[in-house]
Amino acid sequence: MSGAPGDVLNADDSLYDELYDVRSEAIENGNFLEMDPYPLMNAARDRAPVHKGFLREVLGLPFYHRHRMTVEGRQGYAVLGYDLAEKTFRDNVRLSNRVYHMNPGDFKMLGILEMDSPEHFAHRKAAQSLFIKPRAVGMWRDRWINEIVGAIVGNLQAKDRAELNMTLCARVPVHTITAAVGLRGEQALAFRKALVNSLGTRSGRAAQAEGMATVDRMVTEQIELRRKAPGEDIISWLLAAEIELPDEGPRTLNDVEIVTFCRLLLLAGGGTTWRQMGIVLYALLVDRSRWEDVKADRSLVEPAIQESMRWNPNNPMFSRLAVQDTEIGGMEIPAGSVVDICLAAANRDPPRWDNPDVYDLHRPFRQHIGFGVGAHMCLGRNVAESEMYVAINALMDHFPDLRIDPDQPAPYLTGGLEQRGISGLHVLLK
Repeated sequence: MSGAPGDVLNADDSLYDELYDVRSEAIENGNFLEMDPYPLMNAARDRAPVHKGFLREVLGLPFYHRHRMTVEGRQGYAVLGYDLAEKTFRDNVRLSNRVYHMNPGDFKMLGILEMDSPEHFAHRKAAQSLFIKPRAVGMWRDRWINEIVGAIVGNLQAKDRAELNMTLCARVPVHTITAAVGLRGEQALAFRKALVNSLGTRSGRAAQAEGMATVDRMVTEQIELRRKAPGEDIISWLLAAEIELPDEGPRTLNDVEIVTFCRLLLLAGGGTTWRQMGIVLYALLVDRSRWEDVKADRSLVEPAIQESMRWNPNNPMFSRLAVQDTEIGGMEIPAGSVVDICLAAANRDPPRWDNPDVYDLHRPFRQHIGFGVGAHMCLGRNVAESEMYVAINALMDHFPDLRIDPDQPAPYLTGGLEQRGISGLHVLLK
């Protein structure tokens, strides 16, 4: 593995507390909710599957929008029913990812997240095969995930209690994705902090500029190293990949494109999986009969992860920009409007699932949209699932009596309407 030894993985570091506290993250972003938003989302969806108004307006919540620079002066619409949400998410002709565009000019800070096809298809195709399930189960586990989880769990064996949000959930994804890029273990948190600062959502302009410069420098250094000595890692793969855009012949990715791709992978890979891993462990432990069921039948680990994504996806909503007049569920959507797609409400739509507010480990599987759907389905979902799968199995192997610590604050789901996770997960290990 590329430099994430056990002592680095398990070192106490205040940056974990700073970067991996769901509640604090939402407060700093300005979108914290003190309450459970699901009753409001369910009620709005049951009134109508699509509404005029941004999602927060429809729910009667204080206004906030992740894409505030894009939505200013525009009309909003909210889609909450499953069938319409899936259809809307798949519509890549009339609805555009340009809602994500954060900067003037053509510079795309978040790469494919800001692209539409054919540009999106070409760039995604260049990296797609690195994230397919056989590689996520094979190469990613063998080279990075198994060793990272093993080091963390090995350290926990000397303890009687732990707080898993910081000691496990935060560490596995960030060290996996940074190691896969080629960064050493001790660089993982420094890079994550610079990356978060570069987005400007939790920092001032000076910190944003410094963060962008640090991210560019650290990734560019890896590009130069891998150009001289390729290995089995993301950057080596991207250096060898070909991209073919309309009106261009096949070519390799340039350094700016590779840096941009890595920025998105490191942002998502080190962030969203952390929150979802906490959510699935919380679901299994808050009703411990679920833990016992999965421990007895490990074929239930994957359904446990999928049900957590249906029940409480860590990214409850995404948005699109209407680039032409369209219609959703009988609602006319003028060009220039912003459409908020509420995956969380769609994943609890009663016509599709019985008792949808309940986390049901034994629920017959039906496709959810917790990872998105279609061309914009989460690129790293198979890697994220592998990280959660290995971590859950390791905990069950080494700590079969794992349970919530009754002497510590009880865990609860928290965050904003745009990102959800657990407050913390204090457990007794033995």
